[in-house]
Amino acid sequence: MKNMAGFDRLLRTFLVAPILIVLAFVVGAGSVLGIIFFVLAAVMVATSLVSFCPLYRLIGVSTCKTGRRGGMAA
Repeated sequence: MKNMAGFDRLLRTFLVAPILIVLAFVVGAGSVLGIIFFVLAAVMVATSLVSFCPLYRLIGVSTCKTGRRGGMAA
């Protein structure tokens, strides 16, 4: 069940994740904040690959035209 549209996926993959990776190197790749940025970048790429964002489901959001909106019901 998808809840992410193509634009959302592209934005996460080609804008948000690279920015997070650059920030990780700026603050120090081995620092706690740097590792958090790397993990967030990985989450952005992973969720865009599967077209599903668990946070979107929790708050009832779907950017996908075929996805169902508003609800936790299966």
